[in-house]
Amino acid sequence: MKPIQRFYLALLLTLTFLWLLADTLAPTPFTYFSFRTVFMQYSGVIAISVMSIAMLLALRPRMVEPALDGLDKMYRLHKWLGITALVVAILHWWWGQGTKWMVSWGWLIRPARGRRPTDAELGMLEAWLRSQRGLAETVGEWAFYAAVVLLVLALVKWFPYRLFKKTHNWLAALYLAFVYHAVVLLKFAYWTQPIGWFVAALLAGGSVAAIMVLSGRIGAGRKVRGTIESLRYYPELRVLETGIALEAGWPGHVAGQFAFATSDSKEGAHPYTIASAWNPEDRRITFITKALGDHTRRLHDRLKVGMPITVEGPYGCFDFQDKQPRQIWIGAGIGITPFIARMKHLAAAPDHLPVDLFHSTSAIDEDAFGKLTADAKAAGIRLHIVISSKEGRLDGARIRAVVPDWKNASIWFCGPAGFAQALRADFQHHGLAPQHFHQELFEMR
Repeated sequence: MKPIQRFYLALLLTLTFLWLLADTLAPTPFTYFSFRTVFMQYSGVIAISVMSIAMLLALRPRMVEPALDGLDKMYRLHKWLGITALVVAILHWWWGQGTKWMVSWGWLIRPARGRRPTDAELGMLEAWLRSQRGLAETVGEWAFYAAVVLLVLALVKWFPYRLFKKTHNWLAALYLAFVYHAVVLLKFAYWTQPIGWFVAALLAGGSVAAIMVLSGRIGAGRKVRGTIESLRYYPELRVLETGIALEAGWPGHVAGQFAFATSDSKEGAHPYTIASAWNPEDRRITFITKALGDHTRRLHDRLKVGMPITVEGPYGCFDFQDKQPRQIWIGAGIGITPFIARMKHLAAAPDHLPVDLFHSTSAIDEDAFGKLTADAKAAGIRLHIVISSKEGRLDGARIRAVVPDWKNASIWFCGPAGFAQALRADFQHHGLAPQHFHQELFEMR
């Protein structure tokens, strides 16, 4: 099981266990309305808790990266948590609002309310929280409607990235509304029990994170200014190579890591894999980007030598570190980028680990292939270029035929997710241990 899968399951199980210490999903007597009361509390705890963790992950916390195997995996977890919050919040909303509708339609009969305790019996804090219930319900309901729209837009791939970035940040403001909703409506007795302490810590951390998101402080301590020094475009591949000179402050990176680059404040930061080894003496890095979307298609015409740029990072744990006696690298299309960086590193600091690099591409550019071949030769890497438009798609059988000792290798893949899934399934079917297939999940939404 992957680290993010373990974390996700552990979080849900921990929340459920702590909540069950304080309450039950089988109230006595068991009726529709008694179950509704406890389920509203349980679903509310789950929804606000996963939202809080998602908000904390939005800060791109450096200390969490190693445990979750890199920022790319953290963003996958962030997405899972967002979907979980959406599904649970819909259930929470239905049991709340849907019940009111069914009572008004005559489908349900609401039981008579018992005597309400007086403010003196409740205490000042609990009495004040009860006085806020109506407002908290209204705030939560309308925040829910807005959040549903924003979360659905975040999941729709055709929604432009620049608009996604702007609208997704609005969720931080909605989160603060949900915090108010949760604090007021969470069962008061929970606050003196472990589930209340756990939720309180998450709400506090999530609120700080939301304020940092709204104030534009994400990654503020990891940003360095730079200047574009060189640009080279490969028209056949629709690929742009950008050389950047960084000012002091960049901590250095290892091959395989990526960074967020901002050349236009209106467009915001975009993630790119770094295609160069780090040399602290000249403080230069290189990005290689392919025209895949609106933003990357415009880069070739918009970027100019001498233009200022901000780089944030480095991020990621796709670092080629494992204990296998050989490695197989597979770079599909623009997925070749981290392997270029690693080859440049090995050219300067060689080791004796045997490596086979398979580069699958549908287009041909002699200049780019010439540079790739030179990098492989300098690093002592066996390079295999597969032109899929002529030779067919690269698959596990072809790789195993070229590398008979593949069972002693670890596989490092960067490229389309569907291609990765097919290769992973094929190699695991033939006996590769799951932990020996490493993949860069380069999806930030």
